[in-house]
Amino acid sequence: FSGEWAKAHFRFREPHSDLAYALEAEEGGTKAILMAVQAHIIKYLLFMRDTEYTQLERLCRLSRREQGEALAAALADTLWAAGGGGRAVTCLTTTAVHVVPSGDYKADNFTERIQLFEFSEQAATQKFIFDHINCFKGEGSHGVILFLYSLLFSRTLER
Repeated sequence: FSGEWAKAHFRFREPHSDLAYALEAEEGGTKAILMAVQAHIIKYLLFMRDTEYTQLERLCRLSRREQGEALAAALADTLWAAGGGGRAVTCLTTTAVHVVPSGDYKADNFTERIQLFEFSEQAATQKFIFDHINCFKGEGSHGVILFLYSLLFSRTLER
């Protein structure tokens, strides 16, 4: 992955602002993934979240926690769809190395540390992602790459 991809993570606009629902996207290859997730965030905020606010108010003035809940719901929804509605895989990085480089594989000190977590219920997937939301939102977290790997493993390499 390029430096641009390595730096990419899910970053919202300022909480409690009119654009608190919006992800910030840099120019380049990660923008398409961020915009796909953005669509799921808006879907969650408008149609799935239980709130008394009107449609437009549902999008505005979100707290940091509400941003995390929306992101977790959007990521889980996307992974669940990729898994055909029966499974989802979430990838996180650990300090331990899980793959030893060999042959033509060039170590990147990231991919070797990915651990897979498989779920058979969408609600459990969403809770797990919310509990580990900083792994996707935190600066230096490689959050977009983690999500891309999660999509690939949820969909399966065969499919």
